[in-house]
Amino acid sequence: MTAYAIAHIRPETMNEDILTYIETIQSTMDPFGGRFLVHGKEAEVLEGPFPSTVVMIGFPDIETARAWYACDAYQAILPLRTDHIAGEVILVEGVPADYDASKTAAGLRAAAGL
Repeated sequence: MTAYAIAHIRPETMNEDILTYIETIQSTMDPFGGRFLVHGKEAEVLEGPFPSTVVMIGFPDIETARAWYACDAYQAILPLRTDHIAGEVILVEGVPADYDASKTAAGLRAAAGL
């Protein structure tokens, strides 16, 4: 099942560390089959405040995403970002191609006795 690393970041000023991080990150992802799905694009905000940027990276599965984040190569460059950019990063597993939200709702409805 595909998994995603999603960053909700608030960059303030560009500097050498951030540029080095951006120049280097792809080489840390390549051995894990990671690829950018969203990077450097303006978000169209439809609801609520959103003073930030989104980065989304796809991986073959959640175990591979975890392995990438924990690998020595990524951990070595991570402070180049975290020392200069506030934000949150999560790993999340995707849903299968045949996912049906109404089935999830039915299960939630039954569990809640509604």
